[in-house]
Amino acid sequence: MPIISVIEYEGDNRTFVWKHPDTDFNMKSQLIVHESQEAIFFYEGKMADVFGPGRYTLEAENIPILTSLGAAVISGGLTPFHAEVYFVNQTEQMGIPWGTASKVTFMEPTYGFPLEIGASGEMGLRVVPERAQDLVVRLVGTEALASQDGLLRYFRAFLQTRIKTALATAIRDNAWSIFDMDLYLEQLSDAIRAKLEPDFAEYGLALTQFLVTSIARPDGEREYERFKQLHFRQYADIRDAQLRQQVAVIEAQTAAQETVIGAQATAQKRQVEGYTYQQERGFDVAEAVAGNQAVGEFANMGVGLGVMGGVGVSMGSMVGGAVSESMGAALGQQGNQQPVQTQPSVSVCPGCGAEVQSNWKLCPECGQQLQAPTCANCSAELKPTWKLCPECGTPRG
Repeated sequence: MPIISVIEYEGDNRTFVWKHPDTDFNMKSQLIVHESQEAIFFYEGKMADVFGPGRYTLEAENIPILTSLGAAVISGGLTPFHAEVYFVNQTEQMGIPWGTASKVTFMEPTYGFPLEIGASGEMGLRVVPERAQDLVVRLVGTEALASQDGLLRYFRAFLQTRIKTALATAIRDNAWSIFDMDLYLEQLSDAIRAKLEPDFAEYGLALTQFLVTSIARPDGEREYERFKQLHFRQYADIRDAQLRQQVAVIEAQTAAQETVIGAQATAQKRQVEGYTYQQERGFDVAEAVAGNQAVGEFANMGVGLGVMGGVGVSMGSMVGGAVSESMGAALGQQGNQQPVQTQPSVSVCPGCGAEVQSNWKLCPECGQQLQAPTCANCSAELKPTWKLCPECGTPRG
């Protein structure tokens, strides 16, 4: 086997511990340790020394345990010696994937139904500088390599146990609904990381980052889908009610604004044409009365302008004037028209049966009195033998 004169790291960035493949070295060999690395020498199964970043010439003075090799070594000759060299990579290695190998079973805290979920994500690890020998001695042993995959195999058992327990505990203690879990991934990540840090520290590793990036839900299972629909339906109903309420408010505001705009336009029209709201209402009433045949009937029934004026007064002082003026104009217009001629009705004389008109007082055939005499003062009916009105005492004419 050749004797190596230069000793340096030849692994990659995904490796935590790399063991140099050669074990025979010369005194005066050159040791090269890069930044973020440590080199640990083991002689006859015992740790001889630890070297930080730099370039070293191997001598008995910097590896004191080699003095047991004898005078040839101490003399500084080129005598070879047998040792094992481990390079420890102390850079932070991120993006290391993890995942639960089986589902976590627990009771969903919001709706109380049994649930099985899984989780996966990434984490970051770094070898603690002053604890590098713990990682080599306790975990690596005599193996030549400790890669990311290799470390995860070592930690698989406690990772699965710790992650699953911390996952279920965090969800239960915080009452997080499985349907809202994406909102709490950061808090969930911190909770699980706190559970894992002591286990990694025991082996000289720092858990620099732990992220839960995905929750595996039991999509498609009937019970899960039923509660999922119930959960999201309540938010949909609330939002629908809010939208309908907003639409109703907007419609009411629009209608109110249209009313205001219409009233303003009408007010401007009155101002331009020179009349008031009270006058306009009076015009409307007068127009309705003028167009109704009841005006003529009022006249026939003896209802005069005083009565119509009273109607105007009863509508209030604000409208009365306009109504009275308008009614006067309407009645004046009616007065210019020809009065309605009413024809007397025809009946029979109770004495001889001859045809008589309703306005005749005596029958022209037999002289029978057709209409009872009435008091000239109060219009009360009088019998033929009465000389005085029994109602008012007026003498019969």
